[in-house]
Amino acid sequence: MAEFLANCLHGLEALGPGGLWAVMGALFLAGLAGGATHCAAMCGPFVLAQSAAMADHAASGGMLRRLSGAALLPYHAGRALGYGLLGAFAGGLVGAVSLGTGWRFVLAGMLALAAVLMFAQASARIAALLPRLASPRLPGLLEVRLGPLLAAPTRLRGVALGLLLSALPCGLLYGALAGAAATGSALGGALAMVSFVAGTIPALIGVALLGRFFGKDHGPLMRGLAAGLFVLNGVVLMVMAVRVAG
Repeated sequence: MAEFLANCLHGLEALGPGGLWAVMGALFLAGLAGGATHCAAMCGPFVLAQSAAMADHAASGGMLRRLSGAALLPYHAGRALGYGLLGAFAGGLVGAVSLGTGWRFVLAGMLALAAVLMFAQASARIAALLPRLASPRLPGLLEVRLGPLLAAPTRLRGVALGLLLSALPCGLLYGALAGAAATGSALGGALAMVSFVAGTIPALIGVALLGRFFGKDHGPLMRGLAAGLFVLNGVVLMVMAVRVAG
């Protein structure tokens, strides 16, 4: 029983040697691709609101303080914590089911689901539907909580803001969570989701520095590069699913 719990909580070998690193790499690339073409638009208003709230403070300290303010480190720490907790729950739950029943096809199924969702992101037509299927509209209680935090998003308030916003529904998030669940442990799932968050950070820092310009559609080249990364992620995850199932 103790070994079972240990594997569910912090086992990192459910996908075999190098499996966790492959999932982390795929989700990091998904974060990079999605950050510029999806997260910048979806999360951009929250980032811009924080930048505006901190503008006077940042301007008074010169370039270094401005860059520090644009980084929004407390906010991203909160996002990492929130997504990490979601990944831990998904990975621990799927790990318990897989280990408890001996059904490794559960892990393969989650990898295949993650691959399909990545392929969906690569399709401009299907990806355009995802925000409508997973509407970013804020629940009333969450909206009430966000107002004071956006007004002064510093230190622990910034962490709380990132933590709350990690609960927003998002099509890209579902794909990342499916990949995290396939790691088969709470620790593996958390690490996978933190890798995903790390990939999204550069684009959101760009939004904070350059404003709405960064969040605009930059044309076929940007969309093509992002689609290519999503296809690559989908292929990697699908190959892993076949390997695990076999």
